[in-house]
Amino acid sequence: MYGEEILSCEKYNTLKNYIQHGNVTVYEHCIHVALLSIRINRKLGLGCKERDLVRGALLHDYFLYDWHDAEAPVNTHPKLHGFYHPGIALKNAVKDYPLTEREKDIIAKHMWPLTVKPPRCREAWVICLADKYSSTLETLKIRKGKIGINYA
Repeated sequence: MYGEEILSCEKYNTLKNYIQHGNVTVYEHCIHVALLSIRINRKLGLGCKERDLVRGALLHDYFLYDWHDAEAPVNTHPKLHGFYHPGIALKNAVKDYPLTEREKDIIAKHMWPLTVKPPRCREAWVICLADKYSSTLETLKIRKGKIGINYA
């Protein structure tokens, strides 16, 4: 599996402690985005590098704090989390894992158009789409079992 190195890391597993949207943790959200991005790539025959898709998806929200907690010391821009967390996630990911340029682009640009610069590679575009779809379902509180994804 492409994300084994990441998923087996103790620090990465702290994402299970943070809620992303609704009742879904950041960990679950990242896995959902990874699985969905693979489905999109295969269904549309995009020819994306699946290793980069999976690793980029797993690390796209690797910001390592509760973004709902405005008092958290690392949450320096609580009302602007959507604008700032891609850079924080990228900084953390670069520190903890060797990344390809595609993986860096995925992490840095997954919030486009909030990030001014658009994605440069097709893998980043796929993650951008998968993340928005997943976030919408989670925000609307559609239950995990009803969206056709079994979280690992």
